Amino acid sequence: MTHAQSNVARSLREAPASEALRSAPSVATGPAELAEVLAGLDESPRRLPCKLLYDARGSELFERITELPEYYCTRVELGILREHAGEMARHIGARALLVELGSGSSRKTRLLLDQLPELQAYVPIDISRSALEASVRSLRRLYPGLDVRSLVADYTRSFKLPLPAELTQTASKLVWFFPGSTIGNFEPGAAVDFLARLRQLRPGPQQCLIGVDTPKDRAILEPAYDDAQGVTAAFNLNLLQVVNRRYGASFLGRGFRHRAVWRPEEGRVEMHLVSRYRQTVRVAHHTLQLEPDEIIVTEHCYKYEPEDFARLAGQAGFEVECVWLDAQRRFSVHLLQSA
Repeated sequence: MTHAQSNVARSLREAPASEALRSAPSVATGPAELAEVLAGLDESPRRLPCKLLYDARGSELFERITELPEYYCTRVELGILREHAGEMARHIGARALLVELGSGSSRKTRLLLDQLPELQAYVPIDISRSALEASVRSLRRLYPGLDVRSLVADYTRSFKLPLPAELTQTASKLVWFFPGSTIGNFEPGAAVDFLARLRQLRPGPQQCLIGVDTPKDRAILEPAYDDAQGVTAAFNLNLLQVVNRRYGASFLGRGFRHRAVWRPEEGRVEMHLVSRYRQTVRVAHHTLQLEPDEIIVTEHCYKYEPEDFARLAGQAGFEVECVWLDAQRRFSVHLLQSA
């Protein structure tokens, strides 16, 4: 790492703590969320929910990650969408309801919206209120005739779509848009359950347009989750500030380091926070004793070959209608239809 890169990395590590503590929570926390955090911290290895990575500061850092040279996912998926959005739109057809899960800046969605002028409505869902509000303001300027109905929600839990009966009755179908290979953050069984739950939210025809990352060499995957500038490290360490703010915890950012490991036998990249020394941490009424080099798992990122993901989708009641890949097969976008 160069001296300049070291300065960038240090500033990124130091900035999230103060900024995160000043920002408001993205969504209201409650007993269920705290119970989920405590249950994960009692596991072996300890875990924290990856959705906590995406507070206001985390969302900003993730947008920076998507622009890093090491992080190929966003760049490659955007290329697939630019090349094939027209074909995707033809499969979707007119008068659909488009619901995006984890919409963020909706940068990818605009490529679809440009090809879908006859949408009934677009529903972006995100856990970060600030990211969602900024995105909706931009979309309403760019597409003044589009009915945009945003929802701040944790889509991994139960939620209700903000759609009146007259819209759902006149729509041709419901289309879930789930880009970014976020499906890889679910354990495979949980991914099946999640897709099945989506399918059951509304009767009638449904499609799911979903981005899926593919397995690759360690030399490509690990730098994608542990970049030279330290942006991903800052993103991961910011999670501790989120837990401190929401649950009265006492994590110290300087007590941990970021690590990313590719596990080919499991088909996933793991993101860890590694304890630098023996330490005691309080989380609400709970006390943890962490040993040197003990890990807290913050994210699993599963990678699927297209045929493997097709089998997973089939277990959830979806059939593959079409698959698009880049020339190097680094990333795939699947169009699923309800069976």
